Amino acid sequence: MPTPPPTPLRADAVRNRDRVLATARAVLAAGDPSLPLNDIARRAGVGVGTVYRHFPNRRALLEALADDAFTALLDDARAAGRHDDAWAGVELLLRALLGRQLGDPAFAEVISTGPELDESPRTTELRGELVDRARAVLGHARRAGVLRADLTEDDLRHLVCGIVFALRLGDVSDGRVDRYLRVLLDGIRA
Repeated sequence: MPTPPPTPLRADAVRNRDRVLATARAVLAAGDPSLPLNDIARRAGVGVGTVYRHFPNRRALLEALADDAFTALLDDARAAGRHDDAWAGVELLLRALLGRQLGDPAFAEVISTGPELDESPRTTELRGELVDRARAVLGHARRAGVLRADLTEDDLRHLVCGIVFALRLGDVSDGRVDRYLRVLLDGIRA
């Protein structure tokens, strides 16, 4: 059952929420994945209560930060599903999933866990739609005979998360990303 639409926020509440999100993005970009809510409130120039009203815990803040990446990845997954060439659809989906995780540490953390940890029904809905879209792309590739039959969607999610982890051990360069992705694609091809 879909969740009811949230009550619209006042203009000042929207500004405060946006300021908290911008500050949290800056903290993540600076390399601090801990996202201490009290520190973010201080840096954003808002009260601690304001932060906790919008984001009751770190996970809720992470999910809000990951929302844009989830939405963009869903657009990529829709495009992959419309691709006539089944293998090209798989490549597009995996390249997008890898790119979104490398480009957005909040998204990488949220997608690396299961829905049982989701704070927001929206995150669970986005995750569910992504799974459905990925399943359709992979099903098309299986029917075309280009994808290993024994590979599950969960296997693929773990493999891509493993590549993200491996890439973060050193400098992330386009050459390494492409090479690791090519190794993955070679391994999953039928």
